[in-house]
This record gives sequence, C-alpha cells and structure tokens, in this order.
Amino acid sequence: MGLNEAAGYGAVALTAWLTGLIAARAGLRPEPFFLGLAYAGLGLGLSSLAVRETRGHANLEASQRPVAVARPAAPGTEAGTEAERPTLPAVFALTSLREPALSAACQAGMVNNLNDGLAWGLLPVFFARHHLSVEAIGVLAAAYPAIWGLGQLLTGPLSDRLGRKPLITWGMWLQAAALAATATLRGYPAWLAAAALLGVGTAMVYPTLLAAIGDVAHPRWRASAVGVYRLWRDAGFAIGALLAGTVADLLGMAAAIWTVAGLTAASGVIVAIRMDETLHLPVPASRP
Repeated sequence: MGLNEAAGYGAVALTAWLTGLIAARAGLRPEPFFLGLAYAGLGLGLSSLAVRETRGHANLEASQRPVAVARPAAPGTEAGTEAERPTLPAVFALTSLREPALSAACQAGMVNNLNDGLAWGLLPVFFARHHLSVEAIGVLAAAYPAIWGLGQLLTGPLSDRLGRKPLITWGMWLQAAALAATATLRGYPAWLAAAALLGVGTAMVYPTLLAAIGDVAHPRWRASAVGVYRLWRDAGFAIGALLAGTVADLLGMAAAIWTVAGLTAASGVIVAIRMDETLHLPVPASRP
C-alpha cells in the first residue's frame, strides 16, 4: 500500500509542479489540460494491456483463511455459494459501525481527507491573505503532497513492523499539530515546516488505514469493505471544503484551521480508544 500510494501522490506533486510551469508559459487553458489527457490515455493503455487479474491471489488466500477468521464472523452471509460471503448491506454496517477497527479506520480516513480538503481549498487563500507570492504558495502546495507521497515508501513498511494503530494515531495527531502551527505561526519558513509536518502525518496514516482494512476484512468481501471505507474517506474532501468555507465565512480563516485541527486531534483519540491492533490477525503462510 505504501508503494501504491507513493506512486499516486508523488504524481500529484509532480503534476502540480509541471502544470504550473506549463501555465506560466502557455496560459491556463488549454495546454495544462493536455497533460491530464495524456495521463488518462496512458492509464487506460496500461490497465488494458499490462495489469493482470488478481482474483486468483484472493481465492488462494481465502482457501487458507476461513471466513471465521474475520472479526466478527461475517454476518448476513449468502449460503450455497463457493464460499460464504456477507451481503453488501451487512458489509456496510460492519465496516461503518459494528467492527471497531473498521469503523475507527472509516472515521479516521474521513477526517484525514477533511483536513486535506482544507489544505487544498483554504490554505492557499490564507497564505495569499498574508501576502505570500504565487511562487511561494505553489511551493507550499507542492511540499505537502511531495512529502506525503515519498514518505509512504517508509511508513508502509514501518506499519508492517510496528503495527497499524501507532502510525494511524500519531499520524492524526501530527496532522493536528501541523494545522495548529499553520494557524498560530507566521512567515514562509514556519509555514513550510508546517506543510512538511502535515505531509509526514498524512504519510503515516494513508497507506496504513488501507492496510488495516485488509487485515480485518476476509478476501471474499475485502473489496466491498474497501469500497465502504473509500466512501467515507473521500466524502471527507467535500465535508472539509464545506466545513472550512462555512467556518471561515463566519469566524475567519484561522478559526476554520483551528476547527479542523481539533477534529483531527479528536479523530486520533477515537483511534487510540476504539481501534485494536490489526496486524496480528492470522495471515496465509504462503509467500506472495
């Protein structure tokens, strides 16, 4: 998961930089969008020609890991199939509310993307209000996903050794500290350090949450559980944008940043209390 997420968000940082260069030389439209079209074509080609079906890996793991290994045993199962599989409503309830580790991961993912929505939508305006140049704001906007992306090359393997819960808990708290520093401190060097800290905290959380979902969910319904988790996680983008914008209009930008920092810290507390360590769950003996 660390390798996968590092590739994705490393590309986000690289593309932010490249499109900025293109826009500075050729204008905002349409030239920067040509890069996006090229990415879409490349992705379609790779997924059609190079990506292989992985169902066989899941079936092998499922044959070595009884459904009862999942916590709790899958409810609402459909009998008479090749293996017991919970219905989608059962997976939704289990992932969102019933299973402590899964539900804790869902709320942490949502809050993580909530503060990410703040970082993308409100922080550039906040920095502009404090008279930073467009170039300086661009560096701050790129530093966060760059450290986030590259950092996952380390935090993914680290979670395989230290466990999921410590990285998620402390990652949420580091993000809260970074946002609090952004609201409190002034000046480009301080904000650059805060952006770096926000990237480190996000790198600790992002691949580890997905790994925790994979630890708990049985292969027969893992994709469904990941879908439910991603529903909650990516809803955080919209919630964060709406919340930050509303609070900023009512109380000011600093208050909006403090509000999101408080929610992020509270999310870390929920993980610390509700989530138990998932790394020790039984896994297949065979090597990948």
